[in-house]
Amino acid sequence: MKNKVLMGLAALAIVAFLSSCGKVPQAKIDATNAAIDSAKVAEASVYVPAELAAVQDSMKAINAAVEVQKSKMFHKYGPIALKLDQTIVKARQVTADAVAKKAVVKKEVETLMTDIKAVNEENAKLFKKAPRGKEGAQVLDKIKADMATIDASVVEAQGLYDKGAYMDADTKIKAAKASADSINAELKEAIAKVTAKQPAKPAAKPAAKPAAKPAVKK
Repeated sequence: MKNKVLMGLAALAIVAFLSSCGKVPQAKIDATNAAIDSAKVAEASVYVPAELAAVQDSMKAINAAVEVQKSKMFHKYGPIALKLDQTIVKARQVTADAVAKKAVVKKEVETLMTDIKAVNEENAKLFKKAPRGKEGAQVLDKIKADMATIDASVVEAQGLYDKGAYMDADTKIKAAKASADSINAELKEAIAKVTAKQPAKPAAKPAAKPAAKPAVKK
């Protein structure tokens, strides 16, 4: 009789254990999906796309594993629950990384905007000093057109920045800055070549000292 009671208790314990292991960890699934959605809202797809893709792949694997367990007579969701715990931590980290990267890119755009303004102002001054020979005129026409394109790109980048599209603004302003720097180097080189060909000016003669006045005898 005692053995039967013990066997009955053991059976109940096994059923209870299987029952606890057999429930889909839906709360954890929902929480992990919510964490991934938060990462998307933080524009992780723009600023940390590889990290977001990794977390999404993990969630796809978890969902597939859940379906496999559902098809079995005895479900075992323990390992899946552990995987969900790891994935939600990663998803929250992705959100934090996206926010941090966005701040870095925003600051970079602001710095580039200031830098390109200085370069463009210098280029405008150099343009006036550039040689205007027959060949030089054609080159200057192209440079003038490129400078206009750069100005338009700066305006577009500013518009993207104002909308909060910092990554797009960053791409746009970086390209414009590279073009402005190239023009700056080209103009300086052209001016330097012309300056080198000009004959050196003769050194100014020192002013003659006035003749000393003879001493007056008293």
